[in-house]
Amino acid sequence: MTKREWLWITAKATGITAVTAWLYYRSLWAGILLFPLWIWHWRLMVREEYRKKESDFAQQFKEAILTLSSSLNTGYSVENAFRETQKEMRLIYPEKARISKELQIIVRQLRLQVTVEQVLEEFAGRVELEDLRSFASVFISAKRSGGDMLAIIKDTAGQISDKIDVKREIDTILAAKQYEFRVMSAVPYVIIGYMSFSFPEFMDSLYGNAAGTGVMTVCLMVYIGAYYLGLRIIRIEV
Repeated sequence: MTKREWLWITAKATGITAVTAWLYYRSLWAGILLFPLWIWHWRLMVREEYRKKESDFAQQFKEAILTLSSSLNTGYSVENAFRETQKEMRLIYPEKARISKELQIIVRQLRLQVTVEQVLEEFAGRVELEDLRSFASVFISAKRSGGDMLAIIKDTAGQISDKIDVKREIDTILAAKQYEFRVMSAVPYVIIGYMSFSFPEFMDSLYGNAAGTGVMTVCLMVYIGAYYLGLRIIRIEV
């Protein structure tokens, strides 16, 4: 991730923790005690950002392997097939896209006479994507075994492409539910804020004393538990 993305995630986690400290305890100093909550939110946001980037790259990778398979099918050598794939990807994605950068590295290494096996192993090592590791492993095995590499690569590319498509369809279906979940997650904060401004006398009894602090702590723990459960429900791995 970029420095700006790290700063933005840190700012969001800090803001959520500060709002939580104020609404539940009427004290920004409580944010210090809520530092574990800040860490939890920060990790969730970082994980979600990485998951989003992984999903985007998976789609890019799918297009790349299908193009590579098509190039091999038309008779290109492996090295030239990667060059053709790079040209095609330039027409689809900008130069800043991850797949564009990775293909540029691959083509440069091939020009330096680095073996395809080593190039793909390094590619799989740079990118933490299971489908990429599977493709690289099959590609290397097919090239070394001297079997029907074209058929093997075509079949593998098709399977990986189908898997990525299924995952993307699931993500699309879950997008609406995830939005509803985010809205519902904000409701307790809105209610507490509304009650604090509309009925300050009633809410004041929950702050500045042990009993009120205990009640609000229990409410916060219940909310965190419900939030965690909601995250588990809307998260589906393919």
